[in-house]
Amino acid sequence: MFEALKNLKEKAEEIAGTHGETISGGLKKAGDFIDDKTDGKYSDKIDSGVDKAQELIERMGDKSD
Repeated sequence: MFEALKNLKEKAEEIAGTHGETISGGLKKAGDFIDDKTDGKYSDKIDSGVDKAQELIERMGDKSD
């Protein structure tokens, strides 16, 4: 089981390294969509969540190098 989790983590890091900018762009679009649907009521929280997710993708991508 641990080997499967390790393989999954490595694959996620590889994908983040290869497609990190595309993923980050998708996160931004999703955040903007949600922000629009909530009429900006949660903008700060949404922006914070998107930023944290983008940072995670960047760190994962750096590990794949």
